[in-house]
Amino acid sequence: MTINQQEIDQRIYDLYDEYCHGYIDRREFLGRASAITIAGVSALTMAQALLPRYAEAQTVSFTDERIKANYVEYDSPGGNSGTMRGYLVQPTAEGQRGSILVIHENRGLNPYIEDVARRFAIEGFLALAPDGLFPAGGYPGNDDDGRTLQKSLDQARLKQDMLNSARFLKAHQRSNGSLGAVGFCWGGGTTNFLAVNMGADIQAGVPFYGAAPDSADVAKITAPLLIQSAENDDRINAQWPEFEAALKSANVTYERHVYPGTRHGFHNNSTPRYNEEQAQIAWGRTLKFFNQHLL
Repeated sequence: MTINQQEIDQRIYDLYDEYCHGYIDRREFLGRASAITIAGVSALTMAQALLPRYAEAQTVSFTDERIKANYVEYDSPGGNSGTMRGYLVQPTAEGQRGSILVIHENRGLNPYIEDVARRFAIEGFLALAPDGLFPAGGYPGNDDDGRTLQKSLDQARLKQDMLNSARFLKAHQRSNGSLGAVGFCWGGGTTNFLAVNMGADIQAGVPFYGAAPDSADVAKITAPLLIQSAENDDRINAQWPEFEAALKSANVTYERHVYPGTRHGFHNNSTPRYNEEQAQIAWGRTLKFFNQHLL
């Protein structure tokens, strides 16, 4: 049975938000959902519809002739193991390119994030999607175990692994020296972290529904930011007034877009949270922003 996002009860979305951010496990998510009474459609069916279906969401094949994709390992001093692994996607056309770090959610390098990296490569960018779970054995093939693994890692060292990944990409022989970062959920917050900690070494950041950095750190940001927000995302949106005030106080160049009718995760096309119309608008703005700052 196919269910679209308009058919899913808001209470199920609220439970899913708790689940996908690690506050409850899969068993509790499905159990609590099944206890909700909804006329017409099973609440459990709604809950199951929100679980990702990655094979159906692939938009760019890994064998696409416009790109060359492979996994690379590189040093990561101060990280969780001293070594990192990422999914590097290069355009087959020759020449140096603007580089984009694609940062996953709170469950490791899943197929959706790899597909996003390929999407950037066919647009002419050099893309690297690091797997923060590599020190723990890598993305385990499913989001439940991935979420548990990521939560078990030293979080400060995990952020250092992302920082080292950004530096590796910026210095890559195919990079033109301009670096951008885009991230989703946890990756959105990490994009903000990189903007704070890399200063002039990063040229653009696009956080999708990511946690704001500490206000005291915002003055360290020099890169322009394109902040992508879902309309129905109370937890993240509650942070915006303080974040905006800090951005203005520090004279950081930024723009923010709130996408009507969307929920946290609206860019992820592997679940019914996906909003095709608004995700395409957000994607177009993201490409325009990176083309402006990375070429």
